[in-house]
Amino acid sequence: MFGYILYAALGGAIGASLRYMTTTYVASVWGNLFPYGTMAVNVIGSFIMGILFVLFAEKLNLSSDAWKVLLMTGVLGGFTTFSAFSLDAWQLIERQAYISALSYIGLSFLLSIGALILAIYITRSVS
Repeated sequence: MFGYILYAALGGAIGASLRYMTTTYVASVWGNLFPYGTMAVNVIGSFIMGILFVLFAEKLNLSSDAWKVLLMTGVLGGFTTFSAFSLDAWQLIERQAYISALSYIGLSFLLSIGALILAIYITRSVS
């Protein structure tokens, strides 16, 4: 049990670091007027979650949950930012940028779920 906690903690540190680097880079390219960085990590994280879901549930024969805890709970848990997404959406609403807020919420939702579904189909098709 304690080993899994360490895997989750290590993965979380890696994921949070990757999130910081990704959002900083995206902001440097596209600016800060719209939360592109948070949306990007949610879409990327959802896509990777789809790949890992298929690999762990259907393709790999693992007797231990250590890799799932490290990668899915830890890395992706630290990388994806739903709490940050919620705050970004609220800040757009608070600034009365309603169209941006609705666009951000809708695009994040659709693109993240779409990325997960696409990843599942792609990963299942690879032999």
